[in-house]
Amino acid sequence: MPWFDHNATAPLAPEARAAWLDAADSHWQNPSAPTSASARAHAKLDECRARVAAVFDEHEKQVVVFNSGATEGNNAVLCSEAYKTGSGLAIVSAVEHASVMEPARRHFGDRLIVAPVDARGRLDLAAFEALLRRGGVTFVSVMAANNETGVLQPWMQAARLAASHGAKVHCDATQWLGRLPADSLACLDYVTASGHKFGAPKGVGVLLVRACNRDFHGQFGGSQENGRRAGTEDLAGIAAFTAALESAAAEALPRLAERLAWRDEFEAAMTALMPDVEINGAGAERLWNCVSLKMPRHVSSRWVARLDRRDFQVAVGSACSSSAGKPSSVLAAMGLAEHEARRTLRVSAGRATTRADWVALAEAFAAVAAELDGDSGANLVVPV
Repeated sequence: MPWFDHNATAPLAPEARAAWLDAADSHWQNPSAPTSASARAHAKLDECRARVAAVFDEHEKQVVVFNSGATEGNNAVLCSEAYKTGSGLAIVSAVEHASVMEPARRHFGDRLIVAPVDARGRLDLAAFEALLRRGGVTFVSVMAANNETGVLQPWMQAARLAASHGAKVHCDATQWLGRLPADSLACLDYVTASGHKFGAPKGVGVLLVRACNRDFHGQFGGSQENGRRAGTEDLAGIAAFTAALESAAAEALPRLAERLAWRDEFEAAMTALMPDVEINGAGAERLWNCVSLKMPRHVSSRWVARLDRRDFQVAVGSACSSSAGKPSSVLAAMGLAEHEARRTLRVSAGRATTRADWVALAEAFAAVAAELDGDSGANLVVPV
């Protein structure tokens, strides 16, 4: 079954499964308990922390905090910064994931400023800088790569601008981590990510916190994670996360050009099939694995259902927005009308996706297009 919804979740990587089983068998003890066996479990935890830090190429300025994923991390960061800054303003981009946008609205309230994006879905840096110049901004959140369109955000430039105005910077790197090199992310104040996007189990993630930020506490009630996040650590999940991240990171750069070529071939096949199809975010740098298709006709749910019958799994947009039955706020921020958003599909590949899988998906689209247009009475010439 060709799975093209990796931006929602990915299958468990073999390396992650092996690491989980090993840790569950050999290091099942509580890492915080005062026994020799628990001390060995704690040593395993420290080893995982060091290995994850090495992927980010960071060992001193950042503290690696393991948690349940980006949603927890994003909520913790937004709550902490809103509480600490008092009257300070926050800027978030208009295309942030709901796990950033909703806690930002809840905790910052009328102190929240939403920065616009251009028609490609990329943060408008000129508008962003103008907002900073108004003064009073103490916190900024700009994602690394968008979960719906795959568009890479200018987070590094935004971070430099924000830092020059004295604001702390957070980046939700959930879609970036495991797909693109992570070493540059360590310069930020906060970085959040989930493991299940690149082959780790669900329910385990990472939060990078600048070491000098000693007053950050994501959860209270224990001294775990160097006092940053209370709660007994899921050591088996952390070991699996570490193994999956190392494996994904090792191939991120060497296979980048090949994977981009496969994505581009698929897009060319789709535009040949239906000249009126549009690629949301076209012209912007995007993740190698993600294509957002604005279909010229038929609501996205019909495409999803017909492709599913052929064992191809795609999405109508982000998993969160589709399950809520709401039109995408990301596409709206890019200027798409609601009826256009409801014709949009998201295709997202994974580490094991091959060129043959991309070709087969394009062929499945051709077959489904003929079916749907036949049902509606429209005529479509499907290219051979």
